[in-house]
Amino acid sequence: MSLITDISSQAATAAKKLALLSTEEKNAVLTDMAKGIRENSEAIITANEADLAAARDNQLSDAMIDRLTLNQARIESMAEGIETIIQLDDPVGALRDMGVRPNGIKISKMRVPLGVVCMIYEARPNVTADAGALCFKSGNGVILRGGKEALYSSLEIAKAMHKALEKHGLPTALVSVIPDPDRGLLMELMQQKDYIDLIIPRGGEGLINFVTQNSTVPVIQHFKGVCHLYIDKDADLDKALALLLNGKTQRTGVCNALEGLIVHQDIAADFLPKAAAALAEKGVKINACKQSADYFEHAVVLNEDEFGEEYLSLEIAIRQVADFDAALAHIDRFGSHHTEVICTENQATAALFQRGVDASVVMVNASSRFSDGSALGLGAEIGIATTKLHAYGPMGLESLTTEKFLVNGEGQVRE
Repeated sequence: MSLITDISSQAATAAKKLALLSTEEKNAVLTDMAKGIRENSEAIITANEADLAAARDNQLSDAMIDRLTLNQARIESMAEGIETIIQLDDPVGALRDMGVRPNGIKISKMRVPLGVVCMIYEARPNVTADAGALCFKSGNGVILRGGKEALYSSLEIAKAMHKALEKHGLPTALVSVIPDPDRGLLMELMQQKDYIDLIIPRGGEGLINFVTQNSTVPVIQHFKGVCHLYIDKDADLDKALALLLNGKTQRTGVCNALEGLIVHQDIAADFLPKAAAALAEKGVKINACKQSADYFEHAVVLNEDEFGEEYLSLEIAIRQVADFDAALAHIDRFGSHHTEVICTENQATAALFQRGVDASVVMVNASSRFSDGSALGLGAEIGIATTKLHAYGPMGLESLTTEKFLVNGEGQVRE
């Protein structure tokens, strides 16, 4: 048996045992996982320093290095994320009454784990803790295949989680990290349909396309975040400016950061000079349509087909539109189904925007940075799904389960 098949089969066997644990038993393990991550913070940071050194030698982008970096605050955030999951309702075992059929059989549905979830990700060592804890609470085994950029960090985080599993007599295969980033092993992992029930890729466009095209296991894409802010003609411009600055500059290397600004032409002359001054102060590089470029110093003029980039840096694309329909058309063409925002005081326009825009999160007068599981009340998230089967948007505990039918009768037979 190969390394990958061995890891996958052990995870599947372990997941069957996990599915029978009570909520109290799972929460006790999670408590020790959070404690273990705190207690092993120095070892985790040391491992992360080795990953960072290699990342700099390989000249990774600033955005990738930001995602890769761990410090005491981020390690504490990981531990707190696990503790948040402890407080969340356990979806496993929840019953939904479907009624009684005319022949007397009673129908219900029970929420159950998926089985084994495989996470494939790049320079995000925090995914090891988040995905491990979320899958554990939802009753799933998890196989974690991080990129080589975060390998040492991920292995050290998993080591802390394994100690908690061992303390409670559970197999460490419930949280498995592939110890070798070889691309050949990744190909083999994506063929383990006998043991793995779902693959979730998180990372760049190349990674997600590669997984989607090569996996025989079902895939939920967590695609790039080309998020837009549309400033409507009825917008409060002070609100609009605050949403723009927070969405673009608060943290650039994340999928819910703004990458595009769309401005209704009726308020462009009032809003764009304010935006130009504020973005210049923050050092944001401007790419703009011809109608907007004159409001900015050193703006790069974009052609029609050059919008839709995910910059993950202090850079943004700006476009004026003639009306609301043109704004929706731009989002439909260049958005990534992640998060879209409108700033408007017109409630009818806001409602049309939320109904008409095809994105997993559609916001009115709120920053795109709220598009994550924690801010939306899910606790931690395993990622933001940009495809619609079977989850769309931030995936929390419930999205890591499915439902099965329960039928109870008294000897009925079908005629």
